Amino acid sequence: MGGETPDVNVIGIVGWKDSGKTTLASALISELTSRGLTVSSIKHAHHKVDIDQPGTDSYRHRSAGAQEVILAGGQRFAIMHELRGEKEPTLDELLARLGPCDWVVVEGFKTHSHRKIEVHRQEGSRTPLYLEDSSIVAVASDYAAEFSGPVFELDDVSGIADFVLSCQ
Repeated sequence: MGGETPDVNVIGIVGWKDSGKTTLASALISELTSRGLTVSSIKHAHHKVDIDQPGTDSYRHRSAGAQEVILAGGQRFAIMHELRGEKEPTLDELLARLGPCDWVVVEGFKTHSHRKIEVHRQEGSRTPLYLEDSSIVAVASDYAAEFSGPVFELDDVSGIADFVLSCQ
């Protein structure tokens, strides 16, 4: 299915704001890694997001005009890339930048064609995305959603992981 690089499996978690996407994505990452798989993630943010704070050395480097800044330490490293007016990268471009892994859990990127699980709550006033998006392959919900594919309870992380692994 579109949106996958040859060496990695991709599953998306989508839904409307405050539906529980991050909770499910985090739980799914934990479940997959507990099964011995290497998992990476990509989180899409619609607003101006910044992981670097004014006053830090790396912030000063970016402010001075550096295109990319790598912040490296004994436990982790992060690469910050300034778009500086360039178009936002596509999901495929971001996937190509990741190191080798078994699965990538993508939160957001609703309009991309990769396989997705929708998180939908009954109390939400928004129409389910699966009504318009054929790349949604399952739904995690707090009610019996009328979806043509699998519908999982929001907390059935093991069942969702089993389903995801069956999509390889």
